[in-house]
Amino acid sequence: MERQALSGTFLQGHTASPVTARMSNHGGAMCRVAVTGGQDVLAKPGAMVAYDGFLQYEAVSQSLRRSLGEWASGERSPLLRWFGDGTLYLADFGADVLNLQLDDESLSVNGSHLLALDASLGCAVEKVKGPALMAGTGLYNVTVSGSGWVSVTSRGVPVVLDCAEAETFVDPDALVAWTTGMEIKVRRTLKVGSLIGRGSGEAVQLGFKGSGFVVVQPSEDTSDRLKIRG
Repeated sequence: MERQALSGTFLQGHTASPVTARMSNHGGAMCRVAVTGGQDVLAKPGAMVAYDGFLQYEAVSQSLRRSLGEWASGERSPLLRWFGDGTLYLADFGADVLNLQLDDESLSVNGSHLLALDASLGCAVEKVKGPALMAGTGLYNVTVSGSGWVSVTSRGVPVVLDCAEAETFVDPDALVAWTTGMEIKVRRTLKVGSLIGRGSGEAVQLGFKGSGFVVVQPSEDTSDRLKIRG
């Protein structure tokens, strides 16, 4: 009895809490997905850290691999399809996790930050165009569209900013994802003072305006950007 009491004390705050949503957080660095029959989830390979119930996984279909283009050209599938009935726990090297529920929306996200998404959502690799490309966010992003849940990672606790209230300016090196369809423009800082110190992302900002949001991480490390051969 004494051992059970001690175990209960030590485990307090670490045991799994009741599932209340399709995707939710367990702590800041783990995504918990409620998987049921007919509601499969696509997840980053290697992201599974645990699961309970009866779950299985397989590589994504050839049609989805084609839509993912060059991202799927390697030997390993860029996503795995999990199905069955149980609870799936996902993580990515201790990165912070943010779960978003899309409502007939489209989200452009850097592929290295995409952790999981509902299999019912559309998913394709698309070339970044316009001002976003000029600002150096990378040549390609993954576009997730429809209604459902998507989980993204961040180097540190991210902030989600609503761009409908006011035009929002972001350091492109800290940008994780954004709602497509918004007006995007580039603002360049030409003051000599902007070159003092770090003098990098602060010289160029991306401005977002319209019905949507941006996800920004507290890091400007671009070493893990999605890179496409060709």
